[in-house]
Amino acid sequence: MNESIIMIVSDSVGDTAETFAKAALIQFSDRKFHLIRRSFVDDLEKVDDVVEEALQSDALIVFTLIKQEMRAYICLRAKEKSVTVYDVFGNFIETLEKKYHAHAAGEFGLIHRLDAEYFRKIDAVEFAVKYDDGRDPSGILKADIVLIGISRTSKTPLSQHLAHKGYKVANVPIVPEVEPPEELFTIDSTKCIGLISSPSKLNDVRKERLKSLGLDDSALYADMERIQEELDYFGRIANKLNCVVVDVSNKAIEETANRIEQIISSY
Repeated sequence: MNESIIMIVSDSVGDTAETFAKAALIQFSDRKFHLIRRSFVDDLEKVDDVVEEALQSDALIVFTLIKQEMRAYICLRAKEKSVTVYDVFGNFIETLEKKYHAHAAGEFGLIHRLDAEYFRKIDAVEFAVKYDDGRDPSGILKADIVLIGISRTSKTPLSQHLAHKGYKVANVPIVPEVEPPEELFTIDSTKCIGLISSPSKLNDVRKERLKSLGLDDSALYADMERIQEELDYFGRIANKLNCVVVDVSNKAIEETANRIEQIISSY
């Protein structure tokens, strides 16, 4: 079976055009296609080259070119050479402009920037997992934000939520019997955020946690005196670190995360 050649042409990497083409080509299981990618086609000379290459290999060009003049030029050159082209963005961009009386930016590489933002968030999520619950103190030195707090003050879910916004977050549990890692006292205090909750709220949450584990909810973990002892110890550590403390009692994760962002951005 002969291969039909599809040439993917883009002024950026070309992921969008290739994904589009592959999605369509799934419908043609009785034919074999070979995709060739030509990335960063960002001037007229490069357009001439890809059109000539497509002519020589009898390829169909599928392109994502942002600038209107580039789209017009590749269509003109392809028509002159009897090369078939398909504009992935063009019709949609023009429809948007007409419908909403808007004007497209026409900038190269915007999709690449979106890809970079996506991977930055992925890195942040992986960071939050790796440095969760104080498992590796070295993360404290690399983090954008360091959360500290006693058990059940939402350190982990807050770390994950902030990570999805692109922040590298480490969190450290504060326990009276355990000396906090020394790295905590070497970082800029503006990176550190303390988390507290009311004793009654912690009591309720810890009892539910014990029940979910099939344990007696009267255990020391949920004892009010023990909770107060932990809060007092946390207060001393927070004062020593000179960090801002946020009360998470009866607050949604999103609300607390927004508050932390406001604090961090105010410095």
